[in-house]
Amino acid sequence: MRKIKVAFIYHENNEYLSGTHYDNTYYNFFMKALRKNNEIEIQDFPTKEIFDASILKNKFDVILLWENNQYGMPSEIKGIQELKIPVIAKATDPAGAKKSIKFHKKWKIDYYFHFHHEDFFYEQYPSNFKFKTIIFGLESSLYQNPIPHKKRIFDRILNSGNISSLKISNRIINKIKNPKWNAFQCYKLRTICNKLPYVDHTNTLDHEFIGDKYSLLLQKYSSAIAASTYNPLVKYWEIPAAGCLTFMEITKKNRGEFLGYEDEKTVIIINENNYIEKFEKYLEDPQNSKWKKIAEAGREYTLKNFTNGKAVNSLVNLMKNLS
Repeated sequence: MRKIKVAFIYHENNEYLSGTHYDNTYYNFFMKALRKNNEIEIQDFPTKEIFDASILKNKFDVILLWENNQYGMPSEIKGIQELKIPVIAKATDPAGAKKSIKFHKKWKIDYYFHFHHEDFFYEQYPSNFKFKTIIFGLESSLYQNPIPHKKRIFDRILNSGNISSLKISNRIINKIKNPKWNAFQCYKLRTICNKLPYVDHTNTLDHEFIGDKYSLLLQKYSSAIAASTYNPLVKYWEIPAAGCLTFMEITKKNRGEFLGYEDEKTVIIINENNYIEKFEKYLEDPQNSKWKKIAEAGREYTLKNFTNGKAVNSLVNLMKNLS
């Protein structure tokens, strides 16, 4: 069987693809998992500020862009307009979408992908852009043989990742500077959870569990919080994969129900109205076997549906349809 030949373009200084960044989500997907698929053959093109794409003519079936944004990409890709090779790009973070629309024609992008719900993508981009939801980011090899629940912290709940300052003055300033994409708006529930005395918060860089070690932090706790206002993030599948009872924010606004997790079956669903009640119900009897059962079901569901291996297969199927 002939393999699909893929040209992967990114800037040589893209720290997210280095393997040494505090967040290895993209490294593990693009530089490791994607290479394991035997239906494609990837050649990397780590570039400087200008890349001449004419060298790709008649040599590749697909061009894969790290992102439709200048961050981590060359500032100019010459000759790409003249190529008849389909171009697929990971969609940039939603806060940068407006500035990235110009690259659609400039880089002749045919298709976008990310782990967002398609409705969320089309809130940021024109309706004629083609998009596929591919839930990537979970490197299953990092989540094997989790620490047993009986050896974990069970009387406190982990809340990890970026949050906003709780100071009113800071929130006002941030809202003026960036009305929608400021930290409080993006992580409102995650932020207000920190007011609770039984919630342990760890900032992204305030601990040793960065990069591939994040799963080890999660496994110190029996329960953890996955909360994001506008759309589910990688934590939504990292936390249950680590065997934690996951308190997962799912609302109409973030459309989290598309992931398929079920309340009190695979996760505990929370929102701004019920999170304290749900936390306290758990803490009344944290070693009750029903919590372990839900956590184990959530882990099983996650590892069945949301691994990088599954995501790669989905991306390769897209490549097949375009090439």
